[in-house]
Amino acid sequence: MSERPPISPRSPRAALEPEQVPPPPKRSDRARNPFVIVGNAIFTILIILMIGAGATYYYGKQALESPGPLQEDKIVNIPARAGKRDIADVLSREGVINVNPWVFIGGVFALKASSDLKPGEYSFQKNASLRDVIATIVDGKVVQHAITIPEGLTSEQIVTRLSDNDIFTGSVREIPREGTLLPETYKFPRGTTRDQVIQRLQQAQKRVLAEIWERRNTDTPLKSPDQLVTLASIVEKETGRADERSRVAAVFVNRLRQRMKLQSDPTIIYGLVGGKGTLGRPIKRSEITQPSPYNTYVIDGLPPGPIANPGRASLEATANPARTRDLFFVADGTGGHAFTETYDQHAKNVAKLRASEKQIQNDTVEPADDPAPAAAAPGAADTNPTATTPPKPTNQKKPPRSGRQGAAQQTTSPPIVQR
Repeated sequence: MSERPPISPRSPRAALEPEQVPPPPKRSDRARNPFVIVGNAIFTILIILMIGAGATYYYGKQALESPGPLQEDKIVNIPARAGKRDIADVLSREGVINVNPWVFIGGVFALKASSDLKPGEYSFQKNASLRDVIATIVDGKVVQHAITIPEGLTSEQIVTRLSDNDIFTGSVREIPREGTLLPETYKFPRGTTRDQVIQRLQQAQKRVLAEIWERRNTDTPLKSPDQLVTLASIVEKETGRADERSRVAAVFVNRLRQRMKLQSDPTIIYGLVGGKGTLGRPIKRSEITQPSPYNTYVIDGLPPGPIANPGRASLEATANPARTRDLFFVADGTGGHAFTETYDQHAKNVAKLRASEKQIQNDTVEPADDPAPAAAAPGAADTNPTATTPPKPTNQKKPPRSGRQGAAQQTTSPPIVQR
């Protein structure tokens, strides 16, 4: 039998006291190695960073992809030289985004777009996400404003229109030469300088004129593209009807061939007011024979330059006029013109127009209660140059070079006729 250690009796107090705990084992030399300590610290930090990065990625993705607050499409202008914080403030103010500016800046960095944000006027879609908003600004697809330049305006009138339009900036240094701008519909972003607009209109005119000049009828007496523009500007001012342009052009071409004066009223007006374009009243009789480099009742052939900026259609019609022998035209009372080859038929058309005008006047003017004796208003003979029709010329083959030709744009006063 094995011997057991003797049991030493313990007092009740000693029995209640805990037995002595053995000391903890000593740490190994490996655990106390500084490299191990540093490695454990780095591992712990990496775990924390990974958890933080995951949380950041999840939150960032939610912020980038979540629908934005816009309830409908909206156009917002991002000013030039605006920083990322400035852009975030503008977008927040306009209701395009509803996140903290630093979230927007973080999204810009996350999408690697820090150096690609472009100023301009942008259209943001309804509920556009932060990613869509940043992509729109990065793409630089700014809003394009459609600007229509009507045919037949002078260069001065076009510059005035551009000056009155607030989407453009700067000022036009000098009025462009007449006839060098192409009337058309263009699109420009907000902030385009007015000189840039003028340059684009001039470039378009050069391109279109070169194309039309190449396709012109070489039988016309026009010797240069400048002469084409000059005659086209007269055609443009004489009629606004597409179906009449080539025939109006034919009248003037036929007159040039026969060395007849063109006798076009718009040239009188341009000689009087130049680039202002409109006289604001009927032409006076005394102004028909008033000397002017542009007055085709006085000068032979074409004026020294265009009287307006003709559109593509008038350039095309003038380069390829209708094949007719017409030498006269007069308003027909319906918005168009009656064309004739001889003066006799032309005189009949004039008489028919006068009778129609008189009938319209009788139908629209109510008689006075007590009719007074008719009396000519002061200066009436001078301000209503179309009240009478001149006598028939003695030589019908070559009508006299004095007289007047119909101007389609004068709708409130009797149209001017060729005599």
